[in-house]
Amino acid sequence: MKYLVLYNPLSNKGKGASAAEAIREFLKDGDVELADITKTNLQECFRETPEDVKIVFTGGDGTLNRVINEMDKGNVRREILYFPGGTGNDFMNDLGKSADAGPFAVNEYLEGLPTVKVKDITCKFINGIGYGLDGYCCEESDRLKALGKEKSYASIAAGGLLGKYQRTNATVTVDGVTKTYTKVYMVPTMFGRFFGGGIQIAPHQDRKNPEHTVTNVVVHGCARLHALLLFPGIIAGKGDKKPKYLEYTVCRDVKVSFDRPVALQIDGETVLGVTEYEVHAAR
Repeated sequence: MKYLVLYNPLSNKGKGASAAEAIREFLKDGDVELADITKTNLQECFRETPEDVKIVFTGGDGTLNRVINEMDKGNVRREILYFPGGTGNDFMNDLGKSADAGPFAVNEYLEGLPTVKVKDITCKFINGIGYGLDGYCCEESDRLKALGKEKSYASIAAGGLLGKYQRTNATVTVDGVTKTYTKVYMVPTMFGRFFGGGIQIAPHQDRKNPEHTVTNVVVHGCARLHALLLFPGIIAGKGDKKPKYLEYTVCRDVKVSFDRPVALQIDGETVLGVTEYEVHAAR
């Protein structure tokens, strides 16, 4: 069997190539070719790679996001294998899978994905949209990486909760019903349960639900210290125990507007200066 392994050298804090080498241990009996996904035209790759060559992708959730959107543009119909090689790997967390199991086919998870529209971007996503504090954490992480520094998501979030992130007012329209909120920390819309490298923000969301619905979460209305105390419960997937401060809605269509521009993340990729976004479940 022949394999084309497309890896992202930027994933896992610049250690993405090591994940590609690790794949060789699972494909010992195959003929393995490695290629840098950042230097690969995926449309040409899908079109020109023979059907008897299996394509394997390795990288983080952002890499997987690029793959699903390039596949969609090219109307690609072939088996795709995936091997986690990112920092957070929230997609893998949601499936309950481990890298120890090796590459696996992901086609069944690439159907019925929701679409987000933000600024000049319209794309599908596989995990979720993090707007507000979550976007701030991704923005700050990017800034620190550019300086050659690192901080954990939890450390950045704690600093944001204690004052570095300025709360907003929000208008949220879910399936045609509009509500306004004050002292808003974040409003993510999730197709999976996790973001931020293991934070179970939407514990009851099921990516395989037949209606393809998403879960919108509004975290709002509490003092900063109280929000910090809530955070461990949110990480553990127990945020629904605090309905006064965390509002969950299973829905198909979402529009969120903040009263000032903040960062947003789509499957871990940061978009800066966002005032609103829309999400639509697959029809």
